Formats: sequence, C-alpha cells, structure tokens
Amino acid sequence: MSGPSRPPVEPAPGPAPEIPRAALGRSGARRELTPDEARRMAVKVHRVELAISLVLRVGVVASVLVIAVGLGLMFAHHGSYLALRGPLSYRALTSASTSFPHSFGALGRALAHDQGRGVVVLGVLILILTPVLRVAVGVVSFAYEKDAPMALVTLFVLVVLVGSFFLAGA
Repeated sequence: MSGPSRPPVEPAPGPAPEIPRAALGRSGARRELTPDEARRMAVKVHRVELAISLVLRVGVVASVLVIAVGLGLMFAHHGSYLALRGPLSYRALTSASTSFPHSFGALGRALAHDQGRGVVVLGVLILILTPVLRVAVGVVSFAYEKDAPMALVTLFVLVVLVGSFFLAGA
C-alpha cells in the first residue's frame, strides 16, 4: 500500500531539514500508519502479549503441579522420607547423592514405574522449557505481525537455545 505521492523535498541551506517519515517510503524506514492500521496493529500486539502471558503462566503452573504430584508420589511410596532423622529421612532425600533421572531414557523408566523422582524431574523439565516455548511464540508472533527481521532474529535465538541443550549433553 502506498500513500499519495508527495513532491520531493528540496535541500535548504544550513542544517538538513527533517524528512517526514511518510516520505521515506520503502527506503528502510517505516511509514506512518493510518488510524485504522494503527488500531489493527494494536489489536495484534495485544493478542501476542496475551499469548506470551498465557504460555508463561501455563508453563509455570503446569510445572508446579507436576512437581507437587511427584513429591506426593515420593512421600506416598516412601513414608519414611517424612521423618526428619533416620536412614531414609528428608535429609537423605535432599542430599546430593540421591539418584534422580539424568537422561531421557532414565526419565522414561522412572515415569513408567510411577517413581516420584521421575515426575519431579519432568516438572523441572517443563519449567526449563517454558522460556524456550516463549521464544518460539515470539517467532510466530513476529511472523503474525509481519515483522520479518525480528522474526528472523528471534528464530536465531530459538535455534541457539535449542542447540545449547544438545551441546550441553555432549
């Protein structure tokens, strides 16, 4: 969409005059939006903000609920963890030597056997992946807003984030 053509701006002696943004056209600068375009863009931005907010809230609430279920399973299967003293006390549960699943295979086996430790690790994994999903929503939102440069930059950030997970395990 192009606006009405404007006469060229002639340089005046002295400091360079400010060129109206609408006169720049497709030279890299954005033109001013009409009131209707501005309203539509504001609605798009509001929808994107709601989507991002929803992703973050659902991710955090889901992870908290999954961790709570995992802790419930742990204490249900091992009532002795509730004791503050003894060989299977709460202190033993929270020590560094306690074995929690450290791979996807071990996590799958722990979940298959209804082990609370596996469920807790799944909750932590959901919590870790929530910001990654937020970046993915950012890519989609910039594409929705037709902001290709920001969509590409955000896609690069997403690739680096996902790549870092795989490189960290190597």
